Amino acid sequence: MIARYGSLAVFLLIVIATSAISGMFDAGEWYYVKLNKPFLWPPAWLTSLVWALVYLLMALAAWYVWLSGHLSRKGALIWWGFLLLLNIAWSFLFFGIHRIGWAWLLLGVTIIVALLSIRAFRLISVQASNLLMPYLGWVGLLWILNFVIWTKNGGIFIYMLYGK
Repeated sequence: MIARYGSLAVFLLIVIATSAISGMFDAGEWYYVKLNKPFLWPPAWLTSLVWALVYLLMALAAWYVWLSGHLSRKGALIWWGFLLLLNIAWSFLFFGIHRIGWAWLLLGVTIIVALLSIRAFRLISVQASNLLMPYLGWVGLLWILNFVIWTKNGGIFIYMLYGK
């Protein structure tokens, strides 16, 4: 019993650590307030709430895969771990060094890795793969919003969209 829930605690600690590391990249008020954001940009409290829920679901998904004892579980969990590293990298690019265009490209890679993770999880547990679907939806929305912020703040496509 302890081993079963101890492994859940490990996955929860991993996503909490990921969240904490990602949160270390503070954009600074001067930068974040200055950004020209789309009207659909979620407020900070909602973004934090969604990330917390998504990370909780990711931990549960990984736990289900771990509990399965399936031979492919380690490979599937490597994809999962790669997703967490990509989340940290996105925060670093977007908030840490203010490279919005690179962050947008990285989110595109993240979507592909999320799809590969979902596929790997589905081969082991349909329930686990379904728990990753909100993550895919959230990252997809962030990809769109990141693109809009990039174009509204001097990204390469601003010239095509606004003729400047």
